[in-house]
Amino acid sequence: MGVAATAALALSMSADAFAVSVSKGVCTPHPRLRDAVRSGAIFGVVEAIAPLVGWSLGLIASRYIQAFDHWIAFAILGYVGSKLLRESFEAAEPQCEDESVTPEQPRIGLAILTAVGTSIDSMAVGVSLAFLPVNIWVMAAAIGTATFTMATLGIMIGHHVGNKVGKRAETAAGLVLIGIGTHILLSHLGLL
Repeated sequence: MGVAATAALALSMSADAFAVSVSKGVCTPHPRLRDAVRSGAIFGVVEAIAPLVGWSLGLIASRYIQAFDHWIAFAILGYVGSKLLRESFEAAEPQCEDESVTPEQPRIGLAILTAVGTSIDSMAVGVSLAFLPVNIWVMAAAIGTATFTMATLGIMIGHHVGNKVGKRAETAAGLVLIGIGTHILLSHLGLL
């Protein structure tokens, strides 16, 4: 996978975290950079680990399914891309917490749980990466870095740009994942 495809995949995997972070930023009129960086780091680390776990699982299964692994990669990327597209069209208003009841520990716990929830797609994509000639360490680092950057940015700009930017990012990410999955399939079938 080339640099452009790696960057596109990494940005696509960060779209969920970006959308969640923008929603949090919408609810935070004056976010502190320190809090945004901490939240971005949580999302980035979890998102970097997820494709490694998926890749490991895919690697275990790859020897049994080599004959149709391109179809599996296509199906997983198509599913995740379609899921992101579907979510981007759902009207979701941010659920702002009551500012008087926000102790520090529950926020970190909630951030970790949210990061795990948004990283499930990365784990699924990691499974499909086991069937491709990619350096999983580079890919995981790219996904983690993109997610850290996008989640931090989302919190910092959320109040100014609103939820629509996060939804547009999910739309673009869904289209990119479907495109990558289609490219993998067509290349394997010799049509590209």
